[in-house]
Amino acid sequence: MKLEERLNAFIKLNQVLSELLASERAEIITQATNNNRWFDTSNIEQALSGLIHLTDPVKMKTWLNGYDLKPSKQKIIGLIMAGNIPLVGFHDLICVLLSGHKAAIKLSSQDLFLMQWIIRKLCEIEPAFIDQIDVCEQLKVMDAVIATGSNNTARYFDYYFGKYPHIIRKNRTSIAILNGKETDAELMKLGKDVFTYFGLGCRNVSKIWVPQDYLFLNLLDLWASFKKVADNFKYHNNYEYNKSIYLVNGVTHLDTGFLLLTESEALTSPISVLNYQQYQNLTEVDQYLTQNQDKIQCTVSSQSSKNFIPFGQTQVPEISDYADGMDVMQFLNTL
Repeated sequence: MKLEERLNAFIKLNQVLSELLASERAEIITQATNNNRWFDTSNIEQALSGLIHLTDPVKMKTWLNGYDLKPSKQKIIGLIMAGNIPLVGFHDLICVLLSGHKAAIKLSSQDLFLMQWIIRKLCEIEPAFIDQIDVCEQLKVMDAVIATGSNNTARYFDYYFGKYPHIIRKNRTSIAILNGKETDAELMKLGKDVFTYFGLGCRNVSKIWVPQDYLFLNLLDLWASFKKVADNFKYHNNYEYNKSIYLVNGVTHLDTGFLLLTESEALTSPISVLNYQQYQNLTEVDQYLTQNQDKIQCTVSSQSSKNFIPFGQTQVPEISDYADGMDVMQFLNTL
């Protein structure tokens, strides 16, 4: 297949996703929810919208123009996909197929239905992809590996796949920096960064830095509109569990009835918990960012910087936004 043919398949996929019938969309949501109770309607809708954004034809063409994709010997790329949020592994598949390689995919049990569905759609659009994609229970034959998992599974991946060219991703999370002058609109957008996908993604904000003596009342009042997250029994169980732990151990915290805020230097927080840390000057924050740069996926702020993401944009990545900052296309192009 030529690059143009491969690209056209994803452009057609963009159109198919944009024009999904309501009945098909409802069936997809039902099946995906049955597979994973974290995947509720709003999260699946968010994921589908994200894929439409990701495969925007103009943006995809601009992105590919940044690479000199030379015809080379086709390799088999083992993909070990995560399943923490819907369709999270699809970006890796896009990169493998557009770079001209084959994909041997080990799906997450948490995201079986949606990934199988999107792969079928892609192969219906471009039947030549049938021979380029192999969904398998165990990776046996491969020339390189891209694996996404936790810090614990990363050690396992290193042991078994270290002999291959590889990208192995570990735990990451995201933080936000507030200056105390944010508008209500900005704080509501920050709520999306915190609560979308119930906080399960590496692009979800799990910690906020706030000025010394920051008043949380307005922020928490605004975030009351996100209380529907507690309608999900898995999220609610996490909230009840963490609340009981804090009460038993006498941990000072704020409680909204669906979210717990606690002051902590820790970067990551449990589901239903948001950590916060106070600063007297931004030098403290800069030092923290430097010390934890290999653990942070996104930094959200109203400050104008190429290193920061605006409020509300963490879950709308561009096609050129690579997990862990590792350029997958460049990696694949040099094999």
